[in-house]
Amino acid sequence: MSDNGIVALLKDHFDLQIVGGMDQALEAMRSHPEIDAVLAETANFLPLERGVVTQQASAVLETIADGVSIMGEGGEIIWANRRLREFGPKVLDELPKVCGRAFGELAHCEGSHNGRAKRYSIMPGDGTYYEILCSAIRDPAGKLRQVVAIVMDATSQRRQQIKLNAIDRAGRELVRLDHESLISRDAVQRLQLLEERVIRCSRDVLDYEHFTVFLLDQRTNRLECIVWEGLDSFGKKIELFASTEGNGITGYVAATGQSYICPDVHNDPRYIRSLSDAGSTLTVPLRLHDKVIGVLHVESTRANAFSEEDRQFAEIFGNYVAMALHILNLLVYERHNTHTQLSGLISAELSGPLNDIVANLSELVEDYIGHDDLRTRLGQVIDLATAARKASQQIVDASRTGVFGQAPKVTKADPVLSGRKVLVVDDEELMRQTIGDVLGAYGCNVKLASDGLAAIEMLRAGSFDLVLSDIKMPGADGYEVFTAAKSACAQTQVILMTAFGYDPHHSIVRANRQGLSAVLMKPFKVKQLLDECRSALTKSV
Repeated sequence: MSDNGIVALLKDHFDLQIVGGMDQALEAMRSHPEIDAVLAETANFLPLERGVVTQQASAVLETIADGVSIMGEGGEIIWANRRLREFGPKVLDELPKVCGRAFGELAHCEGSHNGRAKRYSIMPGDGTYYEILCSAIRDPAGKLRQVVAIVMDATSQRRQQIKLNAIDRAGRELVRLDHESLISRDAVQRLQLLEERVIRCSRDVLDYEHFTVFLLDQRTNRLECIVWEGLDSFGKKIELFASTEGNGITGYVAATGQSYICPDVHNDPRYIRSLSDAGSTLTVPLRLHDKVIGVLHVESTRANAFSEEDRQFAEIFGNYVAMALHILNLLVYERHNTHTQLSGLISAELSGPLNDIVANLSELVEDYIGHDDLRTRLGQVIDLATAARKASQQIVDASRTGVFGQAPKVTKADPVLSGRKVLVVDDEELMRQTIGDVLGAYGCNVKLASDGLAAIEMLRAGSFDLVLSDIKMPGADGYEVFTAAKSACAQTQVILMTAFGYDPHHSIVRANRQGLSAVLMKPFKVKQLLDECRSALTKSV
């Protein structure tokens, strides 16, 4: 700049910096990126503009998050940005091998067309994972001269994919509840199987010291703890409901359907202690067909242990847990319906042929008068056919009454059952009456209740030695009857009854943790009923 008049004028209005050449100008702009304008002679404008563009491009390459390099034909590094150099020697040692391979593959592209970039990956062995994108640099004739390699640190994405794969494997195992898994197990064992799988699978996908699965009772809005790991004695006594106020984080999530990360339990007023040394928690809803059916609550002893990524993983896993609970109920319900239908079908199919056999044999007996030995043998066959016909009818009756067989004939007072006060609760009149008649014959003082609410009122009004209650009833379910019985008298023994383990509200698991005496799966034999009652009453002595 030689015009002193212009310089003087600019000095009066701007903070002016004067340099003597192109290199100094570029250095000034590099050192002071806040410069607003450049005044140059016309001859210097184009070189200066190119220098600025080059300088800006270099700055971009030096500051982007990915590593960038230009590689020669032999895989040697011609230029590398700062980020690539920060990846360290393990990456820099592997990169030439990859780019040498890329050079050979890109060289096969014809003419000046660069072709598609080639994608590679390297794992240096320290747990990191890098993806490499190689593109061709060609001369005007289309000959490959160099390769540009963009190196991206994909360790986080890789770990996320590994975790998602683990969740998928765990979820598939969790919902693999089929007839073969359940057929040889009673109701308690089926739910224990589910609990074992939830605990085992969750260890693969959740970072926790404690977790709990709560099931939401849609009628009472109460959250029932059905599966847990690491819960201390204080946490087991907490009663929670689906509510945004006064029921902790778990109640809030159940009420809103929104996941909740608590980074520090000491600074969150919603947190209710369930683990004595908890530091942070993660809570997600269990959804089935967009309906909240429960909550998965996870705790860690470390503060800030859970991230948004963990929340996403827990939500996915929670969906599998909800699905497993649903499949379990569907399978046992299907077995119950299938048995009922099948027993009726068998009896119907056998009844006609057995009647014909008895009628034909009876005619033969009349034809063989004087052949006493033959008549005796035919009579025995008639008795067997009659017994088979009676047994098939008993199967149908048992589907309705829930009880097989006849009570053994009482010849003397039963030392365990005689005089004991027993409450039988079932909404099926034939079922409760049958059980009442059996136990009454053995000297029990039996009271009958037609539903759960009536049973609860009777338990509040007087004490009982033993309560036998169906699980699925109107008004109140078996678990509520169990709770009322134990609240009235801790020594009262309770036996729950269910049709083939159908337990939609998981009464058995909840009660089993709190002192349930036994579970009877309908239909059951009279002898089994008596044995379980004697066993339960012996415990209370």
